[in-house]
Amino acid sequence: MKIGKIPETVLKRSVFKQMHKRQKEVLTKPGIGHDYCGIEASEADVIIMAAEPVSGAFDDIGITAVPMAVNNLVCSGARPIGIMQTILLPEGSKESDLKMMIRTIEEQCLSLNMEVMGGHTEVSDAVSRPVVVITGVGKVKKDALCSSKNILEGQEIVMTKWAGIKGTYLLAKTHEAELISRYNQDFIQGARDLIQYISVYDEAKAAVDFGVTAMHDAAGGGIFAALWEFAAAANLGLKVQLKKIPLKQETVEICNYLNINPYQLTSEGSLLIAARQGELLMQHLKEQGIAASVIGRFTKGNDRVIINDDEVRYLEPPRSDEINKKNWKELK
Repeated sequence: MKIGKIPETVLKRSVFKQMHKRQKEVLTKPGIGHDYCGIEASEADVIIMAAEPVSGAFDDIGITAVPMAVNNLVCSGARPIGIMQTILLPEGSKESDLKMMIRTIEEQCLSLNMEVMGGHTEVSDAVSRPVVVITGVGKVKKDALCSSKNILEGQEIVMTKWAGIKGTYLLAKTHEAELISRYNQDFIQGARDLIQYISVYDEAKAAVDFGVTAMHDAAGGGIFAALWEFAAAANLGLKVQLKKIPLKQETVEICNYLNINPYQLTSEGSLLIAARQGELLMQHLKEQGIAASVIGRFTKGNDRVIINDDEVRYLEPPRSDEINKKNWKELK
């Protein structure tokens, strides 16, 4: 298999098909677009868990690991409580690098009023670069649990911020020497600064306060993958206007220069929301300083359509992320 997401057909055939429900307390089941697990804690409360693996440089892991796991968590409508962390380090890692990574992880938890509840750390010859798996834990009232099952035909799709946020940061960071021949340092720094938008915690909270009942965060495979997963989890189709999907100018120019499709570029930091009143939700988010756009709506059936003027294309199951074109090992 190729680097990146496991193909949907393989997941269904070789992963999900072998998983069976045994515990009545488990309220959700694994599936396409299902990025968290709900466990009944009481008659009224549900514990939410969501895991996310991250590999790469020590500084990147420290910045991104917690927000990426929490992004999955808050799509359930949950209030984050804490994380468990499993850390695998390659032989020869420095204690100072580990200390820096843990300090940054703790800072991320502090910003979200979460805590590191435990985990495991070891040096292993099985990895060539640091690997961290963060499991986020949160809590939500059972009657407030967000789920793709709540999505109805005709509901609008609201997208926050921009496509390709994390991918633009990675490309700007690792290809700076190549990009500096074409763009000035301020432009490249602006692309790298997009990493500050990687969390969707604020918009998820605002959406829940507004009354939405289904959300899905964009990640590997880009905004196209996220749209497919959101619709597949709801067993619905969708129609999306390509020109309404927002992009930062830094993303457009860097992707053009490096021959990257920005819509299939890793997009952590953007949230998709199903809404009965998309324009009102968009205004609600903007009033709180969160960029948002209504980009389409859910439809009956399974056709997932992207419209660009007179051109119509049908989305396919998620492919390998475009970031894989540009030296995966270096980027990740």
